[in-house]
Amino acid sequence: MEKLQSSFKNMALSLTIIAMVAAAALAGVYMLTLENINAQKRAKQEAAKLAVLNGQEGVAVETAVDGFGGQFRVMVGFDAEGNILGYEILEHQETPGLGSHMTHWFKNADKPGQNIIGRKAGALQVSKDGGDVDAITAATISSRAFLKAVNQAYAEQFGAEAHTGASQLHHEEEEVVIIEETEVSHE
Repeated sequence: MEKLQSSFKNMALSLTIIAMVAAAALAGVYMLTLENINAQKRAKQEAAKLAVLNGQEGVAVETAVDGFGGQFRVMVGFDAEGNILGYEILEHQETPGLGSHMTHWFKNADKPGQNIIGRKAGALQVSKDGGDVDAITAATISSRAFLKAVNQAYAEQFGAEAHTGASQLHHEEEEVVIIEETEVSHE
């Protein structure tokens, strides 16, 4: 049997075949895990709905906005008057140790300047922009985006115009997308 000559044509063909096999394997693994990934997302979403309402009657609204590190999704719970019952960060790409603090920063009952639980949403802003909410230290853009998401969720649910502070964000053209709103009541 004759040995193949090492040529550009042979190398390109070999590389193409390897890339196709790898792509097919990756697609196969993706298809096998997609149902499980979606089930986990739905379970996390359902758990977040219950968590943001804290056992109270209200509505849970999910929004998605762009922060410093990319898009993040947040679920916000409101009572009938528009007061914030709770929130959960469903997904984010914010900087670990900085913007990622939004998962707990804005619900710290020991620090009233940063706690938004029990407050009326719609016009929440960081203190640097004239508001009364303390931003996460060294993560003002993430803080602005988070409050924008909360204000937008309020506006969507209660039909009010939210003061999002969008003019303060670097991503002025972004729009918040309301993914889902669900009413949950606990009796």
